[in-house]
Amino acid sequence: MTGNLSAAELWPRPPELPRPIFSDQRWLDAVFLHWRIPEELAATFMPTGVQPDVFDGSSWVGLIGFRMVQAGLGQGPGIPYLGSFNEVNVRLYSREPDGTRGVVFLSLDANRLPVVVATRTVGIPYVWSRIRQWPALPGSDWRRQHDGPRTAPGITRGLPVGYSVHRFGANAARSHFGVVPKLHTVATDPLSIFLTARFGMHGRFDGRTVYVPNTHQDWPLFSADVHRLSDRLVQAAGISVSGPPESVLYSPGVRTRFGRPRLLGTDG
Repeated sequence: MTGNLSAAELWPRPPELPRPIFSDQRWLDAVFLHWRIPEELAATFMPTGVQPDVFDGSSWVGLIGFRMVQAGLGQGPGIPYLGSFNEVNVRLYSREPDGTRGVVFLSLDANRLPVVVATRTVGIPYVWSRIRQWPALPGSDWRRQHDGPRTAPGITRGLPVGYSVHRFGANAARSHFGVVPKLHTVATDPLSIFLTARFGMHGRFDGRTVYVPNTHQDWPLFSADVHRLSDRLVQAAGISVSGPPESVLYSPGVRTRFGRPRLLGTDG
C-alpha cells in the first residue's frame, strides 16, 4: 500500500527524456488544492490503456494554478510574450499497466489565445480565460538563491497567493482560490509527493492514447492554509467535490523539460 511508504521511497528519480527536447519551461508560484474522489469516477475520464492512480484507497482531483515563465521551443530561449502566462488546470492522476505514472488534464485555462489555439489542435483541452494572479511571492528569486535546505527564511510570512479565473461568456465557469503558505513547514509526506512527483501526461490524439513525458527535480513544497476558495472549474469538468480540500500545498516553482511523445502500445 502506497500510504505506508516514506517520502524518500515515493519520490522517483526524474527520468531521462527521450530526445528531442520539445520545450523548456519554468513553473512559478504554484498552488495545489486536492480532493478525494471515487476511483470509479476517475476511471470514466481515463484515456484508453490507462487507469486511475490511487493513494490511500482514493483517486484525487486537483485544482492547480501557477505562472508559466519563459517557455521555449526545444532548448532555446523563452518565447517573448507567448512563453509567459498564467495557467489554472483541473487534473486527475493516471497509471499505465507497467507502472508509468502521469496526469490527465480535464481542463487547462490560459490567458494567451494563440497558446490555446495551438494546443487544442493537438488534443490538449486548453480554454481561453482571463486569469489574474494575486500578489506573487518571489518564487523565481527563491529558486535561484536556495539550492540547499527546502526552507525559505527570507520571505514574508502570511502573504496569500492565488488565482482568479474568468472564462469568457455570461454563464461561463469562474474560480477564485488562494492559500497562505507555511514557509517553514516543508511538505514531505507521501500524499504530497504522490500528487506532485509526476513526469508526464496522458491524453488523446487522433483517437489514440498518447503519453507526453517531462522531467524536473522534486518540487520545493510547503504546507499551506486555504485563504479563499470559490470554484466552479472542477464542477465544469464533470466532477463534484464538497468541503475543504484535503491537501493544500504551495511551491515557489520548478524548471521542467518536455521530451518526445509516444503512443501507448508502441515502444517510441
